[in-house]
Amino acid sequence: MVGIPGLQAFHCWIGIPVCLLFALALLGNSVIIITIKIEPSLHLPVYFFLCMLAVNDMALVSSTAPKMLGIFWLDAHKFDFSICLAQMYFIHTFCIIESALLVAMAFDRYVAICIPLRYTTIVTTPMITKMGLAGVIRATFMVLPCPLLIKRLPYYTKYVINHAYCEHMAVVKLASANTLINRAYGISVALSVMVLDLGLIATSYIKILQAVFRLSSQNARSKALGTCAAHVCTLLGFYTPALFSFLTHRIGKKVPSSIHIIFASLYLLVPPTVNPLVYGVKTKQIRDRVVSLF
Repeated sequence: MVGIPGLQAFHCWIGIPVCLLFALALLGNSVIIITIKIEPSLHLPVYFFLCMLAVNDMALVSSTAPKMLGIFWLDAHKFDFSICLAQMYFIHTFCIIESALLVAMAFDRYVAICIPLRYTTIVTTPMITKMGLAGVIRATFMVLPCPLLIKRLPYYTKYVINHAYCEHMAVVKLASANTLINRAYGISVALSVMVLDLGLIATSYIKILQAVFRLSSQNARSKALGTCAAHVCTLLGFYTPALFSFLTHRIGKKVPSSIHIIFASLYLLVPPTVNPLVYGVKTKQIRDRVVSLF
């Protein structure tokens, strides 16, 4: 595992922001989970979704950052191929789960704003559990064929991955065989997740905006939109670098590999770090409770 090609001399310095992002992600998400757990007034569906997002964010950074720090600080470039496949599987699985949770949170905001009188009967604890399990099951089975398809490929001469972690296409490119099936499946999974999830989120927010602009009071409009502000910031923080990484990997041939790898790494490290800050600042109940805790 090379790390970031062309920037090997700066690996020691690059490891510092990676370590800071890792530590802040673990700390911030832990504070969110503990705050929601100990505060009875926060035992509501929207905060249960936030807890699930925090747990998934901690799992995502934990599957990525330690190996990156090993490469940057300890020159731990060599490791077993099966461990590489395991890391690849968990990273992509947690990313798809994250996308599913953002869809669930968009649905929660849609029900809360568009049909508030039925909110408590629609968004119940069993419904939250089912949505969470559906997201986990979808991600588990969608990503599972990726390492299985890679295991069947022969690797004769290339054993060096020009990346900071085991990304699917970076591993596939090393194979000494036709990888059309692997590439096609990888693209189909990425496109299906993005198109479906972004479509559902866009539909929810179109309905939300229609409902908000039908309100006569300016104060009511501001309050309704304010409840969505944190979720919108999370959406932008997650999907923007994801789309950039996906597009540059396939059509941005002139983009230097170092830039692509940096963005691909930020895509996994920045959203889990920023999400607790966004919800801590934008959500008054969480903000007040965290302030009182400290």
